[in-house]
Amino acid sequence: MTWIRGGPEAIDSRNITEAIDSSLRRLGVDYIDLYQIHWPDRYVPMFGETEYDPSCQYASVPMEEQLEALRKGIDAGKIRYIGLSNETPYGVMKFLELSRNFELRPKILTVQNSYNLLCRNFDAGLAECCHHERISLLAYSPMAMGILSGKYHSSDDSGLPDARMNLFKGRYSEGESRYNLQNPKLESAMKEYRRISIKYGVCPAILAIAFVLRHPLVGSAVFGATKLRQLQEVLEATKIHLCEEIVAEINDVHARYPNPCP
Repeated sequence: MTWIRGGPEAIDSRNITEAIDSSLRRLGVDYIDLYQIHWPDRYVPMFGETEYDPSCQYASVPMEEQLEALRKGIDAGKIRYIGLSNETPYGVMKFLELSRNFELRPKILTVQNSYNLLCRNFDAGLAECCHHERISLLAYSPMAMGILSGKYHSSDDSGLPDARMNLFKGRYSEGESRYNLQNPKLESAMKEYRRISIKYGVCPAILAIAFVLRHPLVGSAVFGATKLRQLQEVLEATKIHLCEEIVAEINDVHARYPNPCP
């Protein structure tokens, strides 16, 4: 990622400090409300990987060093709250343990992980951690990179040419490894979710966003919109209440096709 400070090799103290100062300068503000570590510096299975492989571990920046850099940012008044992203249950609990040792106030308040109808891994382990530790989930990719709108599974099975996974095909390995449009389980799950949306008269995009927002641990959904109608669908989803019947049918699909986009 050469466009980020020349391609930093690690999320170490120097890079964290430089990133904070650069963000303040670019934004033209005095402080940042919430500052999150985008992903672990250590090895963790991500973007389509589901099983931890001990042999893949490598030397990484200690969490203590990262927390010390964040503490200095808080003490200097540059950031107010901190969070994590793309984290595991182990990572969240270890950061919390260390933050207590550092007497870090405020503690970690958020974790920004993928959560949508096609990826509900958060519920398997992280949900319990976040519930007891009062950490909010900022659910990114609530539309699974637009897949849950149905635009990639149209009549010609390719979708619109300006859709992100068509526009940047072959140049977005992280997204393509998780959201593999050739995955038969993904296609089967999408057909079932489309069926539910048609049955209850709710467009697929609104169904997807409303499902995420109903989660009791979700603080917010992080979405992207390139067209006004997409933004309007997201706003409409905030007004939708999914009845027990819809949720039951969604859970039935999830039981048959669990997490095709982990």
